[in-house]
Amino acid sequence: MSGVFGESLREFWPFVVLMLVGFLPNEIWRVLGLVLAHGLDEESEMVVVARAVATALITGVVAKLIVFSTGALGAMPFSLRVGAALGGFLAFVLAKRSVFAGVATGEALLLIGGYFASF
Repeated sequence: MSGVFGESLREFWPFVVLMLVGFLPNEIWRVLGLVLAHGLDEESEMVVVARAVATALITGVVAKLIVFSTGALGAMPFSLRVGAALGGFLAFVLAKRSVFAGVATGEALLLIGGYFASF
């Protein structure tokens, strides 16, 4: 292809590859999980164990990001990373278990603290 249209398509090929290799294979498993989980009792032992494993995995990933940070996050003080996580958790609890409130508060604390830590 040539012209402006060809140039714009060439710029987007990494996003197309990301969709085909990263997003779509994951979505297949998510949809399959929804189909298979339909009608399961939320209090059943299998669902409770699956929820506990998922929570433990997410907790481990977050802890690894806080303790063993790299790049720009690693340049921030450890106390700031822990404080932002604790502030986000406190907002989550105070906002009646709102994930959005927790993530937004933790991110805001991290950004504000990072700004002032750079002086």
